Amino acid sequence: MQYPRYIIEVARKLRKDATPEEKLLWQRLRNRKLGGLKFVRQHPLGRYVVDFYCSELKLVVEIEGSVHRKPDQLKYDETRFEELGLRGFRILRYSNSEIAQNLENVLESILRMKQLTEFAETG
Repeated sequence: MQYPRYIIEVARKLRKDATPEEKLLWQRLRNRKLGGLKFVRQHPLGRYVVDFYCSELKLVVEIEGSVHRKPDQLKYDETRFEELGLRGFRILRYSNSEIAQNLENVLESILRMKQLTEFAETG
């Protein structure tokens, strides 16, 4: 899919300016380290850029810091996730503190999405 240049530039800037929590999670997701799943980071999906994306599972993984608690951002996120959900994407959202303090639990919940997908495909 061809994305507008500004979306590509936003994604590049977000990759360059990754938060410590994004870097931490990326180290565990990159190069198929988690269950053989291929993840990309700061990936455009339509008019949005998502933190992490696995096309095999149509799975979006978002890490949310304090900015996501601001009223304008809450409304934007609600619209964004509703739109992505209507397009068939599954979304997992984690706070910065969950990544920093419970990374193994986060990774396990992402792997459960793989198991649920495999179960749905065989059932």
